[in-house]
Amino acid sequence: MNGMNHSMNMDGMNQSSMNMSGMDHSSMNMGHQSMTALKSSLGKNELTFPHLLKPDQKNNNSISYTIRAQQGTSEIFNGIKTKTYGYNGNFLGPVIRVEKGMNVTIHLVNDLKEDTTFHWHGLEIPGNEDGGPHKVLKPGETETIHFTVKQDAATLWFHPHPMHETGKQVFMGLAGLLYIDDKESEKLNIPKSYGQDDFPIILQDKTFTKDKQLDYDKVLNEDGTTGDTLLINGVVDPKLTVERQKVRLRILNGSNMRTYKLHFDNDMEFQQIASDGGFLNEPTKTKEIEVAPAERAEVIVDLAKVTGKEVSLVNEENKTILPIHLKGTSEKSNKMITPLNHLRISDEVKNKKVTKTIKLAGMGKNVTINNKKFDPNRIDFTQKQNETEVWEIENVNDAMGGMNHPFHIHGTQFQVISIDGKEPPANLSGLKDTISLKPGQKAKIAVKFTQKGIYMFHCHILEHEDNGMMGQIKVE
Repeated sequence: MNGMNHSMNMDGMNQSSMNMSGMDHSSMNMGHQSMTALKSSLGKNELTFPHLLKPDQKNNNSISYTIRAQQGTSEIFNGIKTKTYGYNGNFLGPVIRVEKGMNVTIHLVNDLKEDTTFHWHGLEIPGNEDGGPHKVLKPGETETIHFTVKQDAATLWFHPHPMHETGKQVFMGLAGLLYIDDKESEKLNIPKSYGQDDFPIILQDKTFTKDKQLDYDKVLNEDGTTGDTLLINGVVDPKLTVERQKVRLRILNGSNMRTYKLHFDNDMEFQQIASDGGFLNEPTKTKEIEVAPAERAEVIVDLAKVTGKEVSLVNEENKTILPIHLKGTSEKSNKMITPLNHLRISDEVKNKKVTKTIKLAGMGKNVTINNKKFDPNRIDFTQKQNETEVWEIENVNDAMGGMNHPFHIHGTQFQVISIDGKEPPANLSGLKDTISLKPGQKAKIAVKFTQKGIYMFHCHILEHEDNGMMGQIKVE
């Protein structure tokens, strides 16, 4: 994210799916009584946004980019140089924009002093280009990947995925955004001017040492690293100054472990329009959303309705996440949001038998999937390309009480059929690549892979992933 006051953070916890209503918070802290409490934003620094990455080349139907993993220093705190990692810059990464139907080429460069990978989270991409732990680039190595965008408009992201090192590299700053655009979304009468009324909001919590450095080894928690300082887009103590208008917030939880339950301090209603893989079938009115690690939520907030000059986005503890300062006079927006998508799960799919069962269990270094740790030489499941199967995901409620696990599948966007046998809430009606379950919960999901290859599935608490809470599926 060149040109940013880069200080995006990644170290988190809390736990629940992006708006899985009814989740109780007593279970959320099981095993995490020592979870670091967040400080409120003091609103000292104007929020900045990742720059839109300029393509190396572009024509009507193809585009190419170069993404470079590197390390350097960032002035997160005034006058202090903090050692950080970043993509195409010292901290965090840029926004890559592609369009449905495009042929995309990305040149990958590892300028770190350690191994890394480039994982395209939420992208339906061939397995050998997905950037899992098998696709390591050593220091100084390069690779070029190619794919065709076949997905509808969505907010995706990219981050490293090296075995045992993902938590550290994300914590140090390796994260960027990938936007997919399409012709249908361009027709929608919603905010879509980047940085003016359409804002990326990347949430990451970190803890800094006394000399304002990121020392992952000191704060590492095997059950998920959390921090006391929330950064948005790499900015510490952020505030947003904006006109009284409708705005679109594209929220990404880029934290290692923390889940964020967000609402406004005036209890105002807003609309959720999209989740991980794109638009919901229709806007969902709500007063709060919950985003687990790796989840995305796009919301429309009508700031013209705010009385006074300020409103704040806050968390479940009423800690201020983002003060929003309003300027100008209140004007009614003519942006009317109509039905957005037409996703439905057929009765045929709903009535299919479960073909794959996933049992998430354990805490700390004892985490497992189906009582197994990750083995790079073991294929746990196979599935045929373009065939929809029903997976049952269970968060096993063990004697210790367990904890929430955000479950992620590479290379696909799935649909939620049911949670504990009941139809999921409206905010889960869209395509998902991550679903967070509390102890004892079960979900059925409809999974189809459009590409071939070997893909990971795992808990997206990064320390759990690093501790082997991961498996592999081969799509043939």
